[in-house]
Amino acid sequence: MGSRRAGGVSPAEAACCVRTRDTLGLPLGTGQPLSFLHALGEREAYADLTVFAALLSAPFSVFHRPGVRLRSGFFGPCERADHAAGHPVAFVPAGFREFVQILARMAPRVMATAAAPPDADGFCSLSLHAGATVDELHRAGADPERLLVVEVHEGLPRTRGRPPEHPHRIHRDEIDVLVEGRHPPLALPDPKPTEVERAIARAALRYVPAGATLQTGIGGAPSQLASLLAARPGGGYGVHSEMFTDGLMALHRAGKVTNAKGVYDGTSIATFAAGSRELYAWLDGREEVRFLPVDAVNTPSVISANRRMVSINAALAVDLDGQVAADTIGRTQYSGIGGHEDFTAGASLAADGRSLVCLPSTARVGGRAISRIQAAFRDGTRVTTPRHQTDLVVTEYGAAELQGASEDERAHALIAIAHPDHRSALAAAWSRRE
Repeated sequence: MGSRRAGGVSPAEAACCVRTRDTLGLPLGTGQPLSFLHALGEREAYADLTVFAALLSAPFSVFHRPGVRLRSGFFGPCERADHAAGHPVAFVPAGFREFVQILARMAPRVMATAAAPPDADGFCSLSLHAGATVDELHRAGADPERLLVVEVHEGLPRTRGRPPEHPHRIHRDEIDVLVEGRHPPLALPDPKPTEVERAIARAALRYVPAGATLQTGIGGAPSQLASLLAARPGGGYGVHSEMFTDGLMALHRAGKVTNAKGVYDGTSIATFAAGSRELYAWLDGREEVRFLPVDAVNTPSVISANRRMVSINAALAVDLDGQVAADTIGRTQYSGIGGHEDFTAGASLAADGRSLVCLPSTARVGGRAISRIQAAFRDGTRVTTPRHQTDLVVTEYGAAELQGASEDERAHALIAIAHPDHRSALAAAWSRRE
């Protein structure tokens, strides 16, 4: 567009600003402008629209239109469904930090994000997401040949960064198109933990000392672990996490978080949040939680500088060498790399740090239980985190300590936490390899 917009426009008006041949860059998940994306799907004529995004927060029909291609850095349920249906959805293998460089090289003509409404000074908080798009949003706003679209909604909390370096906001004067959003932010409350997830949390608990700095993801096991930490004696925890969740909110509410951690002292650090509407309301205006760009959060050297850093991440499978598959099932792309390798490496390098990879011992496939602890990955499985970075693997049967162990010791430690029904087969397979 040739001129700045003084007031907000409808999602349909904003969608008309995207050309039939164009490039569009989007944040991950909760940073996505929902009404704008739905409005793009109401248009039918696209010649060549290429979109870079990650972890779609809703099934957007624009990605079903002829002439539209999605390049995703992290698959979620929507990407998996679209890919399975034959739509042009391609996975871009990259860690979350690398999205910064991918967007810089791509330099999409249109950058779009969700944000909180402007405050009295004209600033829009970037709310639930800093991630990999912050620099490119500002570049698009400053370039008269590019377009910055910002969708605001009252349901998005006003959150803070750490100014002056990371202010976590965009001024109204930077925005080309200010959209009046009609869709509330995606709510993703933690599911109720299963008995297996409770057992995993109990097994992991012994590796989280008082005063630890925590990184956790979403899901039943991390949520249950946060509940156990909130209920037990002790505390003094810090938070340095890619994602801020309901579980971390519960730790704060229990008075267990002091953030004397050595990096960004006094504040919990994340690069995005995803959780319940209760979490979003709690985050609004909260001083003790700050959102920074992903390259300021996920860099292993920054992670490792935290006191007693403990990372807690999920996996789909682990083989007897200690290799971790967290984003593919065989040749099928299931999720993404995200910050898995960064936090595994960063926590393992920290003084008194530990890195936990948590997974149930089995999965059900075709009506039968298969072992997630595998003798060897089948052909086509991609390794998310290499064996030399894996520290602790936790199932409902306990924890295998791999760091510093020999190959044989690692294999036998992993067999010991596999489901009892599969241990003898795993031991026999390892014996044949020796």
